[in-house]
Order: sequence, then C-alpha cells, then structure tokens
Amino acid sequence: MPESLGLVELTRTLVAFETINPPGNERPCAEHLGGLLEDGGFFVSYHDFADTRTSLVARIGGASDTKPLCFTGHIDVVPLGAAPWSVDPFAGEIADGKLYGRGTTDMKSGVAAFVVAGLNLAKDFAKGPGVVLVITAGEETGCEGAYHLAGLGDVLGEAGAIVVAEPTSNQPWIGHKGALWLKARTTGVTAHGSMPEQGDNAVYKAARAIGQLEDFDFNIARHQVLGKPTLNVGSVHGGLNINSVPDLAEVGIDIRTILDQDHAILRSQLTGYLGEDVELESVVDVGGVLTDPADEWMQEVHEIMTEILDGPPESRTAPYFTDASALTPAYGGPPTVILGPGEAVMAHQTDEYCLVNKIGEARDAYIEIASRWNAR
Repeated sequence: MPESLGLVELTRTLVAFETINPPGNERPCAEHLGGLLEDGGFFVSYHDFADTRTSLVARIGGASDTKPLCFTGHIDVVPLGAAPWSVDPFAGEIADGKLYGRGTTDMKSGVAAFVVAGLNLAKDFAKGPGVVLVITAGEETGCEGAYHLAGLGDVLGEAGAIVVAEPTSNQPWIGHKGALWLKARTTGVTAHGSMPEQGDNAVYKAARAIGQLEDFDFNIARHQVLGKPTLNVGSVHGGLNINSVPDLAEVGIDIRTILDQDHAILRSQLTGYLGEDVELESVVDVGGVLTDPADEWMQEVHEIMTEILDGPPESRTAPYFTDASALTPAYGGPPTVILGPGEAVMAHQTDEYCLVNKIGEARDAYIEIASRWNAR
C-alpha cells in the first residue's frame, strides 16, 4: 500500500473531485483511484459509457477455485440543492467527529474504505481467490455505469459474493426494492389565456392523472422483508407562461417495487389505468435484490459485524436502490450485502457528513470479511 495513503485523507481527496451528476465527469476521480490501485498491485481497466463518464474495474488474485469477492461503490454524487451549505461542499472539513462534504456519506467514504482495505491486503489477495473492485460512474441516475459494465462481456469477471459500500452506518443490510421512474406526459392545444375555450389544457389532464395516481392500488401482497410497493409523484411541470393555455405537462412518478413485480407489466397496467390522455416514458428501470439472511456467507458477515458493532446488527433492507441491481444479476445472483460507513439519512442532504469513526470501522470490517473469504 502507498505509504502515505491514509483513510480519512483519501476520503477527503475523493470529495474534492467535483463529480456532480449531471454532468458527472468521473474520469479524474476514477483515474486517481486507478493509479493508487495499480501502484498497489491491482490490474485496472477503465470503461466509459459516455465522454468522461468513467468506471473502473480493479482485480487482484484468482489463484483458487473459489470466485473472488466483489466490493462495489460509485463516485458520482447528486447536485448540491437550493439551500446554502454552511461548509465548503468539496473541502472535506472535519468538525466534532464528522467529515462534511457532498458525497461523504453517499458514498465516497465507502469507496475509500474498501480501496484502503484492498491495498492493505493486496499481498495476501495475490495468493488466493482475491477481490474485484467495481467503482462506477452514473449510479445516481439509474446505475448507468454498472449496467454498461454488465453489458461488456467478460469485463466484470466472476464474483462469489458482493459487498455494496452504500450508507448503512455499517449495518449489514440484505437487499433493497427495485425502482421504476416514469415520466407521464400530457399534451393539448395552446391558446390565449383569455380564451381558454379555444385551447386544450394539458395541465388539467395532468392534474386528473395525479389524482388517479394518488388512488392507485398495486393489488399485491406485502413482502415479508421488503414490505409493500410505493408510488410517489415527485415533480410536475406544465406551461410556459401564465397567460396561455398550456399544451404540454409532465409528471415525474417514482415507483419502488418488491420482488416478482414485472416492471413492463406494471407500466402497462398504469397506461391502461391513466387512459389515452397520458403517455408514459421509462426514465429509470432497476430491479430489486434480496439475499436470504440464513445464507452461510451472510451469517458470517453478521457475525463479523456483531463483534465490530458490539452487538447484533439489524436485519433489514435499504430504502434506496444500488448498483447491485445491475451487478448481482451480472454475476449470477451471488449473496449481496449492503454495508457502508455513511449515514443513510444524510444522503443527498445539505451539509452532508459521515462520522469519521465509521469510516475506520468500515475499513476494519472489509478487511475481516475479505480475509475470511480469501482463506477459503
């Protein structure tokens, strides 16, 4: 491992790369991480799904019949939001045990933790099953980088289990719902606002659709772990000026699905439910993942985290989606745990932070999980 590489310092360095998505521009951050990993003995490959939208895959080891362990995380972050920050969002300031900045929780602290863990164990990994680190671009807008990697043939290689370093306060979560984001579009005919009878108001059509969406019933039984599917209208846009009849309106719909819900069928159901005045377009379409908590490896992870957390961890699922939507199926469905140092409630927040001690805790957890895997 590079002698001067510290865990908190690496997290701060990653935060300093402005990878707000859109536009993303993850390449400089990916190349920085790739350089560290190459210096540490990893074989690194870079893969762009668009200009400067760079993901990387780093691997070491493989001298075993056991498949390697995969760690994954993304390096894009969401926009800063309209509210002013009380700190520089890219400076990585530390106060009262908290590391502040956009992406500290979601999820550059997690990436830093597994990169440092991997570099610490690089010599050991070279003699066993090893690890593969999948560091992606474009996760925040629908796992674009991960799906791109999954479609590139043998770029990802193999993995026998996956650790997703998304924010869980180092609790080992066993899965998450799927997500289907739709844009509902209504159209009309524009006219002067003083003569609305001469036009056809697209906003009125959108309003009727929103009322229908509030009453939509999925008509499906609650999943015992993932709960029930949800639907939320998250955005409404219509019209260009106050004194014209609007001829276009768009409604953003965020649906979170449970296992066995077919997104194509669900979209077809909504199309029929909303009627011919509404056109639906898919914006994000990612599946859910769930690992049986009784899985042998998941039990091992829980055992490790019980010791590190000084008590039994929660057995629950994440409220958000992750790159596991793309990577778990691409790797053939191995057990997948979501486990990272960030605070889930701080994701996408103004003055986002991660607790400094949680970053070191995550590194220690990753080292123990990977060491046990490599001893197989």
